[in-house]
Amino acid sequence: MTPPVEPEDEGYRPRLIRSYTITAGRTATKVDLAMEATLRLQAGAEAPVLTPSAAQVLEVCDRRSVAEVSALTKMPIGVTRVLLGDLIEQGLVRIQATITEKTSTDERLELIERTLRGLRNY
Repeated sequence: MTPPVEPEDEGYRPRLIRSYTITAGRTATKVDLAMEATLRLQAGAEAPVLTPSAAQVLEVCDRRSVAEVSALTKMPIGVTRVLLGDLIEQGLVRIQATITEKTSTDERLELIERTLRGLRNY
């Protein structure tokens, strides 16, 4: 008798819940969120009762891009955008300006590198 096959990556756990269940069937949000958009927690905002998925996103989103949050939570980018959109509408998270006319080349490169790291981790 052969032993059962174990997944190579012990951190990997398949999702038991479909993505559309997490977002209540929504695929879009009222908030336009680019993958490289940097997020910040709103100081002093009290979180209402959140779904476990929304709470997970809220826990890791401060000072990270949408792509990084998606990678860290191991959720598809579309699901992450919908959940972040809800958190922004509730006043718990805000979008930090990422690139302006005054942004240096080094800051632009750092943003691109962070976004790529987040995507690679996904």
